[in-house]
Amino acid sequence: MKSAVENVNPTRVKLTVEVPYEELKPRVDEAYKTIAQQIQVPGFRKGKVPTRMIDQRVGRGYVIETAVNEGLNDFYQKAMVENELTPLSRPEVDITELPSIEKEGEGQLVFTFEVDIRPKVELPDYKGIEVSVEAKEVADEDIDKALDDLRGRFGTLKDVEAPAAADSFVTLDLTAAVEGEEVDAAQGLSYQVGSGNMLEGMDEAVTGLSAGEDATFETTLAGGEHAGKTATVKVVVSAVKTRELPEANDDFAQLASEFDTLAELRESLSKDAAEGKITEQGVEARELVLDKLVELVEVPVPASVIDEQIEQHFNAPDAEADHDTEEHRAEVRENTERAFKNEIILDAVADAEEVGVEQSELIDYIVQTAGQYGMEPNQFAQMLDGAGQVPMLMGEVRRRKALAKVLEFATVTDSNGAAVDLTSFVKPAGEEEAVEETAEAK
Repeated sequence: MKSAVENVNPTRVKLTVEVPYEELKPRVDEAYKTIAQQIQVPGFRKGKVPTRMIDQRVGRGYVIETAVNEGLNDFYQKAMVENELTPLSRPEVDITELPSIEKEGEGQLVFTFEVDIRPKVELPDYKGIEVSVEAKEVADEDIDKALDDLRGRFGTLKDVEAPAAADSFVTLDLTAAVEGEEVDAAQGLSYQVGSGNMLEGMDEAVTGLSAGEDATFETTLAGGEHAGKTATVKVVVSAVKTRELPEANDDFAQLASEFDTLAELRESLSKDAAEGKITEQGVEARELVLDKLVELVEVPVPASVIDEQIEQHFNAPDAEADHDTEEHRAEVRENTERAFKNEIILDAVADAEEVGVEQSELIDYIVQTAGQYGMEPNQFAQMLDGAGQVPMLMGEVRRRKALAKVLEFATVTDSNGAAVDLTSFVKPAGEEEAVEETAEAK
């Protein structure tokens, strides 16, 4: 088999493939066997019909056509592999020549196909990219907030005779009606004013209410069979409570932690806050480094592939029709093109750095992603496996590691001009220990 590549544009190629009859013949023989099982000829058992009789009954042209149809995808895949091309779309195939139907062994199969492919990019010197992030310093206020959050976990609720305000805890009953028909009701719900984790408009409705008072407001339902519909919600407050925090002292430190004194607890919270600041800076630096990479690398974008993804987005079963606007389409197109460029660039970096994915890394990523979808990790993993999505997830993990590698090489300073050490962000403690153990073993 021979193949020749013609570049239609940077992301689309046209291949001409020539398959000599000798290479197609096994497919032809298999086609005769298949057809022999499908037809009945008097005097011959099923499956034992001679090829000459098959030619007389269905025609040799039909046999050749069957052989080509069965082998075309394999020949296409072989041509893609030989030319080191990765398809991004379904090929548009045109058969231009078939073997002779008159004489056995004469002629060949020739077909052409056009297909969108992953573009190949040239990476710049990405070692030493310079970015600046916001300066982050741990202040006493950060430690005080962390301590108050910890105290809140051990706090107790106490009834108060006062209107509900921000951070108050209210016990309430609610009913929701759509077009006058009750669609939901609940009693004895506990809600912290300002948390925003219930219905939109709830905070405004309950603020200022005392026990025994009620309010009515309208909201758009976010879930259930009435999702997206406007509902009239009546909320009745049965109790208003405030949270009393335990006193911050050595006794509390012993209750809430492994430390004996409040000073030791505050020192630990300070270290945690510092690590949190590093994480914030690391996330910011990672995004800035990726932005720099995208600026430095020219990535041709296949319009047809992007168009298809956009149509899938707006034609999805859960897509909201009123969101299909020109402005929203432009936003989705920009995000889709950016995601495509990110993927191409980071895959190239991963190849250059010979980045691999350990099974433990894939498992960690699945556990994290499952949590985002509110699913149990094993169930989520089984769903991914059944849908054939595990390779996609491995690619995502590999790209994340590639970006971490670029960030490791980057020069990061803060807005005050001070150098920022992101070692703990780029290489978590467990990974550093593994690297050190490997180095010692060598």
